[in-house]
Amino acid sequence: MKDPAGTLGNPAPRRTPTPLKVLAVVLLVEAVAMAAVTVMLLVEVVTQPSAGDGGGIALAILGVLAVGFLGVLLVGTLRGQTWIRGPVFTWQLLQLAVAVGAFQGAFARPDIGWLLILPAVVGIALLFVPSVMNATRRPL
Repeated sequence: MKDPAGTLGNPAPRRTPTPLKVLAVVLLVEAVAMAAVTVMLLVEVVTQPSAGDGGGIALAILGVLAVGFLGVLLVGTLRGQTWIRGPVFTWQLLQLAVAVGAFQGAFARPDIGWLLILPAVVGIALLFVPSVMNATRRPL
C-alpha cells in the first residue's frame, strides 16, 4: 500500500496541553524573579562593605544555580519530559517554605510571602491536572 502523504509509520506529533504551557509560564516567571534576586545579590557582594564576603558570595552562587535549575525545568516542561514532575514539585515546596518564613519574624514581609505563595500553589495545582500528568507520563 502506498502512502502518498507519508504519514504511515510517523505518529502524529504530541500537542502540548494548555495547562502544561501555563506551568511553563509559571516557571519562567519564577526563573526571571530568581535571576533578578541573583543580580541584586551579586551587586550587593560587589558594592556593599561587609565583615565577611563568604556568605554573600555563597548566596549569589546558590542563586545562579537556582536560575540554572529553573531554566532546565522550563525546557523540560516545554518538551513534556517525564522527569519534571518531581523537581518542579520540590521547587514549589521550597518556595512555599520560604514564603512561610517571609510572614514571620522581626523582618516579616507579607508582600513577598504572597508573591511566593501564589505561583507555588498554581504550579503545584497544575502538576496534578490530568492533561499535564498524561503529557508527562512515560509511554507504556
